[in-house]
Amino acid sequence: MVTKVELLIALRYLRTKNKEGFISIVSAFSLVGITLGVATLIIVMSVMSGYEVQLISKILGINGHITISSSQGDIKDFRDLQNKISRIEHVNYVAPIIIAQAMIIGATGRSKGALVRGIDGKDLEKKPAMGSLTSINEFNSYKNNEGVFIGEAMAREMGVDIGDYVKLVAPKVENLAFGMVPRIKTFKVVGAFDVGMYEYNSNSIFMPLRYAQLFFDHSATDLEIVIDHPQHLALVKREINSIIGNELSIIDWSAANQSLVAALRVERNVMFFILMLIILIAAFNIISSLIMLVQDKKKSIAILRTIGMKKTSILRIFMICGSIIGVTGTFLGAIIGILFTIYIEQIRQFLENMTGQVIFDPVIYFLTSLPAEFSVTSTVIIVSTALLLSFLATIYPAWKAASVMPAAALRYE
Repeated sequence: MVTKVELLIALRYLRTKNKEGFISIVSAFSLVGITLGVATLIIVMSVMSGYEVQLISKILGINGHITISSSQGDIKDFRDLQNKISRIEHVNYVAPIIIAQAMIIGATGRSKGALVRGIDGKDLEKKPAMGSLTSINEFNSYKNNEGVFIGEAMAREMGVDIGDYVKLVAPKVENLAFGMVPRIKTFKVVGAFDVGMYEYNSNSIFMPLRYAQLFFDHSATDLEIVIDHPQHLALVKREINSIIGNELSIIDWSAANQSLVAALRVERNVMFFILMLIILIAAFNIISSLIMLVQDKKKSIAILRTIGMKKTSILRIFMICGSIIGVTGTFLGAIIGILFTIYIEQIRQFLENMTGQVIFDPVIYFLTSLPAEFSVTSTVIIVSTALLLSFLATIYPAWKAASVMPAAALRYE
């Protein structure tokens, strides 16, 4: 049990001799080190968790949880298969789609490759990443087969606005009287989308399924299945496997993006251990500052022992000194880390405006904004680890202080 006297002595020991500061320079570096270590860990772990969550969310916002495809190109009797799968428990909806490559040519003659997704308007409207990003009029135009949607980044790159016309060139040729010519068709742009992923915004085109069937000579190349919760994925896959034949293949979103998700998790774990070294170094600073404090206070320790203070009290005094540094640094770091996590996107925008430099390039990182997912569990682990290291760092110096012999310390006084 810590007494009031022990606490007062510990606080007094943390003051510098000239009373110009609250703690010594070495102790200050220890406190700053722990503060920065904890804050950095919380921020980095939050950003990496947020990046993983947002990336998966964006992927599932455009793609289904499960995709069925055929090795022969088209899925035969896809409407019948769609109806059968729709009746499976936990399946929200099944969307027949066509996925094909094409070249888009803008009004200025600029061209680039694009991934065209042919899908019915009613199915496109159900996608989480699309439903709230386009106006009712745009969706009505799409559902009435009046034109196509293109990504906002693609629209900017091609110099295209809503209402303009673009040409699409299919990887097919038509045999006309004057020879073989590529298949080219003009489409009206009825909407532009921003799903929060640069890869989709810069390369994707959504086309009404009816248009896609005529343009690419396909009925449906894939069936996208969306379920109510990812935890039901294995159950639904088993049900689907019992329905589809050997000609069809089935793949879920986690298998399709396995390497990406695994890489993100490995990076997060590695970063945790690397950044934990900052806190460990700060803990060693606590050890060195307390050892220096013990050397400086040997005479005071000897006097306290002479007037009857027990070794355990001396031990507790110096453990309190180190713990104050550790606890203060840890909670300051936690507060800074949490606040930084909450306002990280605003901070990024401010720094980019101030410096004129792009800090988070969507071309490189796929997402258009810097994500951060605050995790109570991760924060508790970080804070607990920092407190534990700080406490362990006090044991040896405190033991050295308690071992000071009064007679030896006061011999030349």
